[in-house]
Amino acid sequence: MRTIVVILFWTGLPSPLLAHGSESHDATASWTFDPWVVTPLLIAGVLYVLGSSALARRTVVGRKVRGWHSAAYVTGWLSLTLALVSPLHWLGEHLFTFHMIEHEIVMAIAAPLLVISRPVGTFLWSMPRHGRVAVGRFLRRRALTATWQWMSSGGNATLLHGVAIWAWHAPLLFDAAVVSVAMHRLQHLSFFLTAILFWWSVLRNSESGVAAWHLFLTMLHTSILGALMALAPRVLYTAQTVTALDWGLTPLEDQQLAGLIMWVPAGTIYAGAALALTAIWVRHSSDTQERRDAI
Repeated sequence: MRTIVVILFWTGLPSPLLAHGSESHDATASWTFDPWVVTPLLIAGVLYVLGSSALARRTVVGRKVRGWHSAAYVTGWLSLTLALVSPLHWLGEHLFTFHMIEHEIVMAIAAPLLVISRPVGTFLWSMPRHGRVAVGRFLRRRALTATWQWMSSGGNATLLHGVAIWAWHAPLLFDAAVVSVAMHRLQHLSFFLTAILFWWSVLRNSESGVAAWHLFLTMLHTSILGALMALAPRVLYTAQTVTALDWGLTPLEDQQLAGLIMWVPAGTIYAGAALALTAIWVRHSSDTQERRDAI
């Protein structure tokens, strides 16, 4: 067990490996520059900076709120970059443990922060006036808004996010994502987009009590999945854990630690958000009752 704890802080020198398809990787932890990942991150960062600058020049109304939104966006963007570009991604290619940490940062940290920041309006202000108007009209199309409302409703968003998590953690699909670059990109995209949808539904599109319920359900099923991985008597993810021995872990220990990360730390995030929304719901219910009593 001491080895399992120490590995979280150790970036030793395992032998050169091939991971995620035919990509060759150095023997030491390094940054990953996949153009399919780096380019969208750079575009999102540049658009937000340009939009924020344009808004700051045009109005001072709501500057404090925009400051909080900007802080949330920057933190979320940096978290996403940490997960997908930094040496953490390299470590995730060699150990299931770090791969799980990477996924939880994308789904449980970066996604809610980006939703809280409400960046769409800021993105629009990065464009010239004609482009801003054209994109705004496109986003208000009836078919598009109806589709978004259906997908971002509490039950549908929770179901879609849950299906993505369980489907990609099926051993066959997860190992396929480990050995195929295209599948790996699709896996991360599925996790991120459904997480954005889920967090938008609970933070922006649902009443506090309902949102807390959906967070509780997500905490419950992800904890069950983590427990299944942590308590499994044999290795389920053979391709992902094949290099664990180079890091002083057996494949089963690597899988168990990954399951514990999904089970406890990630579950704590969902539980904390659910408790916060429950407190808001109770407070609002109390305020409503007080107004009724006064009347």
